[in-house]
Amino acid sequence: GAQLQKHIDATLGSGNLREAVKLPPGEDINEWLAVNTVDFFNQVNILFGTLTEFCTANNCPTMSAGPKYEYRWADGVTIKKPIEVSAPKYVEYLMDWIESQLDDETIFPQRLGAPFPSNFRDVVKTIFKRLFRVYAHIYHSHFQKIVSLKEEAHLNTCFKHFVLFTWEFRLIDKAELAPLEDLVESIIQL
Repeated sequence: GAQLQKHIDATLGSGNLREAVKLPPGEDINEWLAVNTVDFFNQVNILFGTLTEFCTANNCPTMSAGPKYEYRWADGVTIKKPIEVSAPKYVEYLMDWIESQLDDETIFPQRLGAPFPSNFRDVVKTIFKRLFRVYAHIYHSHFQKIVSLKEEAHLNTCFKHFVLFTWEFRLIDKAELAPLEDLVESIIQL
């Protein structure tokens, strides 16, 4: 993972996000997905963290991305049937759930050369689909606050990197991207 992290840091510094997302020659695809999953989890967690005083249960009683898209929470273990929760509660559940996936060595092996599970890509796809929902919520419900905090360049760069990565590896179904379809299309078309 350390070598891959150096590659990520070096290519991101170059400013070419399309190159930064590509699988480096000779690298294992699952290792690449794992390292980037951790990075994107941390990015989204930090971005959302800047909004916690504005994204409250009162201001955001449902996890939504505009009037047509509402997300309900289920982890398949303790909450099997999707429940309606506030946006901050959804994000809290999500971050805890992702962290438990990342900490589970049967899913994200820590030892070099340890095998990834056969369903690894499916787990990664679920993580990215749910992280996208946080971006969608931020853009739909808190973009003005992001602008007032002068964070829009950072948000847009992080989201562009996220979209290019998920597009490169087909991690999110097109239908899931609908709440930010125009923005996603503009990124992909560049």
